[in-house]
Amino acid sequence: MSVDIWSDIACPWCFIGKRRFEKALDALPFREQVDVTWHAYQLDPSLPDHYDGTEEEYLAQVKGLAPEQVRQMLAHVTGQAAGEGMAYDFAALRPANSFTALRLLALAKEHGLGNQVKEALLSAHFEKGLDTGDREVLRALGEEAGLPAADVVRVLESDAYADAVRADVAQARALGISGVPFFVLENKYGISGAQPSELFEQALTQVWEEIGGSGLTLIGAHGVEGHGTAGHGADGAACGPDGCA
Repeated sequence: MSVDIWSDIACPWCFIGKRRFEKALDALPFREQVDVTWHAYQLDPSLPDHYDGTEEEYLAQVKGLAPEQVRQMLAHVTGQAAGEGMAYDFAALRPANSFTALRLLALAKEHGLGNQVKEALLSAHFEKGLDTGDREVLRALGEEAGLPAADVVRVLESDAYADAVRADVAQARALGISGVPFFVLENKYGISGAQPSELFEQALTQVWEEIGGSGLTLIGAHGVEGHGTAGHGADGAACGPDGCA
């Protein structure tokens, strides 16, 4: 079974969704026969490589959200992350453009290390307070994950894989994906947001047992919601261009 996942390393719900999906997958007897592919999605392409401010300031000033709303949102997502065993630290987080990190992830996919590098990038951004827009930070993360040092340097010192990142974003747009994380099972069934692990387990089992029809069928909190584009059905917590909900 193929599972394609669109996400951004600067998306807090994407890390939570990754954990919930992995928990579900680990519980299934056919987990070794599920092929997971990570795809790039950029929530804010306009963000500079290095934003001079905190995550709270970025969301309030750039996204136009009320400071109290931002604080409540960050507290909520921190609690949800803690429930999945992660320690988010928004006070230390360094807002940065994710495009270079996503190019590094494209290299990792070619080496069969997409999941490892994705994990390293998300943890660096949300738990460790590392600047994921900094090339030295990315170089260290890539090499620690097992990528060849020469390849990492080549990517970071060029625009390699830029087209691959843009192609992923274009494919998401063509599917009607406007928020992440977004999961596509067997190029047919869509799951929007960081849904509970139980839903992922149910969906994976359902698709494993029976695949048919055409177009994306959105699987929400109450099972299959109907046929159509990815923009319809029951969404889980996700991040979009205007923020995270």
